[in-house]
Amino acid sequence: MSESGQTFTDQVDYISGRTRLFGIVGHPIEQVRSPEMFTAEFRRRALDAILVPLHVLPEDFEALLPQLLRLSNLDGVIFTIPYKLRACALADRLGEQARIVGAINALGRRPGGWRGDIFDGIGCVEAFRRRGIPLIGRRALLLGAGGAGSAIGVALASERPASLRVYDVDATRAEALAARIGRAFPGLTVSAGAPQLDGIDILLNATPSGMLDDARLPIAITSLPGAMTVFDAIVKPETTPLLALAERCGCTTVRGREMMRGQIARIVDFFLASD
Repeated sequence: MSESGQTFTDQVDYISGRTRLFGIVGHPIEQVRSPEMFTAEFRRRALDAILVPLHVLPEDFEALLPQLLRLSNLDGVIFTIPYKLRACALADRLGEQARIVGAINALGRRPGGWRGDIFDGIGCVEAFRRRGIPLIGRRALLLGAGGAGSAIGVALASERPASLRVYDVDATRAEALAARIGRAFPGLTVSAGAPQLDGIDILLNATPSGMLDDARLPIAITSLPGAMTVFDAIVKPETTPLLALAERCGCTTVRGREMMRGQIARIVDFFLASD
């Protein structure tokens, strides 16, 4: 017994030599909530599995990840900032969403190799669905055209909004995503350029601005229309600077943790599939 009166044993009951391993790779990594949320889902399904955080530096990614994938008891990897685009090269096969987006956030072991797909967009749409917030016929502004932004843009486009505008500090990347979405969804009004809030119903942030102790907003704004719905893909902190501003302005807000909940079950299904 410890000085605090707590009783400890010499072992835990949730990991052993038989435990299957999953990991989440990112830089930074301390902001992620995946280890506790995915491990809880594994335990809910009575699976002997655990997901652990893996901090990989950008300069080590290409050399380290192929070696990591050789671990015999590693069955899947999740990728977060900034690796969703670079991780595509690790997949032997890509799912339909990943082929359109050009990025992955999940890599699952299959008998014939590793299959990659992306679930950020699916999780975002599911978060809106669970809240009863319609996307059809709405005018959306997406901030960020990286891996997460691309996935969210593609999934959002499939919900038939009235229009979608894409902004990224890298204008070429925003234009490329808008063109890719336009080809996949020819009936959608899609554009790329400076962020314009006039006439926008839904604002979605898929940039890292506001993560952890970053006090920045993703765009230079001081207020938002109260009728707007504001989504932020960042999980930690749960109330980002953008969401705090939105709440002060009376907006409806959707948090990154809600997106995470929306995709966890789908990713675990993907990890356990054999196709």
